[in-house]
Amino acid sequence: MTSIIFTDPSSAAAVHRLSFTRFSNGLVSLRRYVGPLHVFSHTPTLPRALSLHAPRSSRFITAIGVVPGLAVILVGDRKDSATYVRNKKKACESVGIKSFEVNLPNEASEQEVLKYISDFNGDPSVHGILVQLPLPSHMNEQNILNAVTIEKDVDGFHPLNIGRLAMRGKRAVVIGRSNIVGMPAALLLQREDATVTIVHSRTKNPEEITRQADIIISAVGQPNMVRGSWIKPGAVIIDVGINPVEDASSPRGYRLVGDVCYDEACKIAAAVTPVPGGVGPMTIAMLLSNTVSSAKRAYNFN
Repeated sequence: MTSIIFTDPSSAAAVHRLSFTRFSNGLVSLRRYVGPLHVFSHTPTLPRALSLHAPRSSRFITAIGVVPGLAVILVGDRKDSATYVRNKKKACESVGIKSFEVNLPNEASEQEVLKYISDFNGDPSVHGILVQLPLPSHMNEQNILNAVTIEKDVDGFHPLNIGRLAMRGKRAVVIGRSNIVGMPAALLLQREDATVTIVHSRTKNPEEITRQADIIISAVGQPNMVRGSWIKPGAVIIDVGINPVEDASSPRGYRLVGDVCYDEACKIAAAVTPVPGGVGPMTIAMLLSNTVSSAKRAYNFN
């Protein structure tokens, strides 16, 4: 396994670490794909990724006497969402960030969620707010995301934060057009001069389109949808999907897989992120980093 850092100088979260599986010599050419890439030879783990941010949190707490706080709102009982929230809570504990957790049933009203967001917006002990997506279908997702004050939007979904991505190759295909991954990923790739195509549920011939890509980013939420026949030899794949599938041999009764059929992809692609252990740890590490940055801004701490 190889760890790669994506550097984005214009972002508050300037460094993004992803783990890739190395295949033959494919990673040698990754620098040509998506801006400046730095390749590391160690195997990344969530604790190791978080250790990069623990000193920042510790220094801030010592200097100001304030513990950074992250509030997470979970609505419903999706297994993948519950896994994310559980891992975020453990990560907070490991780096000294206080976590606030709200668990609401699937039938909760939009107003209930907005009330919690309003309370967290006004709580000086909370420096970051995360609403776990997706939300139940009866809720207006955009209204809820817009309610999070921009100063505490550590997930980057506020319209002004999304807009900043648009202010500023290779052929890339992004599978999925959500505001969570698809659209921001497409904007970042375009900023790096990639030619970007977005594949979604109404796209005709998705397999043919995807097979032309040098870079594939999949975030569609369909287990093993992207098969080996979809992949151009030597392509680089970032699998953002996390899907529970039944597995009687697992203690939980299920296991997590990505959108990409890993066993087939690893025979064709130059590099591919695993699921679990690829995008997930990077996402959590950067979420906590953003929470500490938000707390530092609140107290003008440099």
